Amino acid sequence: MAQVLEFKLPDLGEGLTEAEIVRWLVQVGDVVAIDQPVVEVETAKAMVEVPCPYGGVVTARFGEEGTELPVGAPLLTVAVGASPSDGPQDGPADRSGAAPVRGAAEGSGNVLVGYGTGEPPARRRRVRPTAPLAPAGAPAPARPAPPAAVPARADGVGNGSLGSNGLQGSNGSNGTTVHANGTGTPAHGTGALRGEGPVPVISPLVRRLARENGLDLRELTGSGPDGLILRADVEDALRAAAPQDRTTRQPAPAPAQASGPVSSAPAGGIRIPLKGVRGAVADKLSRSRREIPEATCWVDADATELMRARSAMNAAGGPKISLLALLARICTAALARFPELNSSVDTEAREVVQFDHVHLGFAAQTERGLVVPVVRDAHARDAEGLTAEFARLTEAGRAGTLTPADLTGGTFTLNNYGVFGVDGSTPIINHPEAAMLGVGRIVPKPWVHEGELAVRQVVQLSLTFDHRVCDGGTAGGFLRHVADCVEQPAVLLRTL
Repeated sequence: MAQVLEFKLPDLGEGLTEAEIVRWLVQVGDVVAIDQPVVEVETAKAMVEVPCPYGGVVTARFGEEGTELPVGAPLLTVAVGASPSDGPQDGPADRSGAAPVRGAAEGSGNVLVGYGTGEPPARRRRVRPTAPLAPAGAPAPARPAPPAAVPARADGVGNGSLGSNGLQGSNGSNGTTVHANGTGTPAHGTGALRGEGPVPVISPLVRRLARENGLDLRELTGSGPDGLILRADVEDALRAAAPQDRTTRQPAPAPAQASGPVSSAPAGGIRIPLKGVRGAVADKLSRSRREIPEATCWVDADATELMRARSAMNAAGGPKISLLALLARICTAALARFPELNSSVDTEAREVVQFDHVHLGFAAQTERGLVVPVVRDAHARDAEGLTAEFARLTEAGRAGTLTPADLTGGTFTLNNYGVFGVDGSTPIINHPEAAMLGVGRIVPKPWVHEGELAVRQVVQLSLTFDHRVCDGGTAGGFLRHVADCVEQPAVLLRTL
């Protein structure tokens, strides 16, 4: 007889205590292998896939897409030793008569979210159902039925690709009827469809915006390539629907005699929950402003020679060197001379902790919000190594696959806001770090060079620092050294 094992949401690490179900990768009745990813979840740090440590037939799933679960809550049950013909168990717990076995040690045990598993990818496989069973009964309600009411086989396996990366919406649901699972079917295979095939949308932000406003993406015609639905398409549809929905979207005025607090927010509008990555960023920035007495200094620098040096490196053959990598190399050299800025303040012990390594964070804007991936041991990497790591982390950020380890542990941040076309900024320090170097755009400007007025490539550099760890002299010395290396890259030879 098959043994029913219960797989719970594992400890996510990094102090994370809950996660939101973004996309189920398996259906009830699917056969799963050991360490096969079964669900995609979003934490406050990243969007990751959770591998199941057991192999067998999925008998129940817990939670719909958009549901938040705490660590330790059941995710699914697996009948170990069962064949697909045995069919799923009826219900989320033990309605079949076989009680879930907790604490069994028959799986791999590799269930740390975001850190991969011990098995090589080649051993992960899926066994897809050969033919779906027709859903039974009357039309489905607006939301999919809970796992106890799903048919023996859902219509599809739930992990089809959407565009290039198959990402699903990332934040919670508010009652919308859209529950796409990447196969063009409702999450549990019930109800009629208005169209066939997957919804042509890649961006998780687009899905989230539609879901939170009750908009069915199947009713839209995308303006992107091959009919891809863009954010502008969703916003246009919401604006078009606003006149008809205004009476329902406007809250009724409270009676004059009503008691209790009254919201100061204006009536109507679109409310976007501060949760997931956006919520984590909001909390961290608010804490930084509350706790860190920051100050900013800045200087203009002639980056002409740095740009020429980069061109000469790339012309010599081999992997191309990015400008960000050269700036990172300059940062690590400056931090070696001014270690006060590579530190953190322990408020409880009233101590400044200086680090003997540089874990360099860099600000990156993605569709899921602002993230700060961290390059480990940046001080020990050359320009080629830094370029490769920046490229890897940037691509992972765009795909939403950064792990908690990729996003934590930074000691100093490099913020290249010049990519947004601006010259300067006074950023908020990435708590609990002590400083952040900002780099504006590099543009041709009139500049006095060797006593003559000339057109040079000029960049504005800014340093925002925690005034508790150092005074203006140290901060100014650091920024001046960075500017000297930008103007004369040969200065770096002293530190090689």
